[in-house]
Amino acid sequence: MRKGELTRAAILDVALQLASREGLEGLTIGLLADQMKMSKSGVFAHFGSREDLQIEVVKLYHRRFEQEVFYPSILEPRGLPRLQAMFARWINQVTVEISSGCIYISGAVEYDDRPGQIRDEIVGMVQTWQKALHRAVTQAIEAGQLRDDVDAWQMVYEMYGLILALHHDARFLKIPGSVRRAQAGFERLIDSARNAEAPAAGKAKAAPRRNAVQ
Repeated sequence: MRKGELTRAAILDVALQLASREGLEGLTIGLLADQMKMSKSGVFAHFGSREDLQIEVVKLYHRRFEQEVFYPSILEPRGLPRLQAMFARWINQVTVEISSGCIYISGAVEYDDRPGQIRDEIVGMVQTWQKALHRAVTQAIEAGQLRDDVDAWQMVYEMYGLILALHHDARFLKIPGSVRRAQAGFERLIDSARNAEAPAAGKAKAAPRRNAVQ
């Protein structure tokens, strides 16, 4: 990479850390310049505007989410093993973010009623992940691991609910054992949808933990 590209990547990395802690609206060129020991004009040279910077931060977060959660999970066999891997890695990602914050969740709060490109980017990325979960549930139904009458979108809704509850209880209320409760909720959800006539699918390996909070 050229020097300019390396500098831009370093700025985005710091910007993501700041946005995770302060929110996307708390991300300012001045704050970022101070953190980078650069002038405001030096930061602006790499981004056309504050909004462009915020959008690039959202895209970087999404790429890292895919690298940590989605891509490793699709190495698992289609169906229930893949779905279990996706949720396990998703939980692990949330536990890592408890001390900082999730751009998807904080972004939804900041931009739920604010039309614009930033909101559109966040909505599109969340919907992409929901569709990936829906596809995994559908494949588990097609494989006979889950019942034919299972509502795939309802399962996605309930999985999302577990993650939001985990983030709320672990980050906001600081309740110990929130991760185990989310895991238990997911296992109960799978058990309620499982095809009793199908052979039991093995549980996916737990994702490697990175300073995770239990």
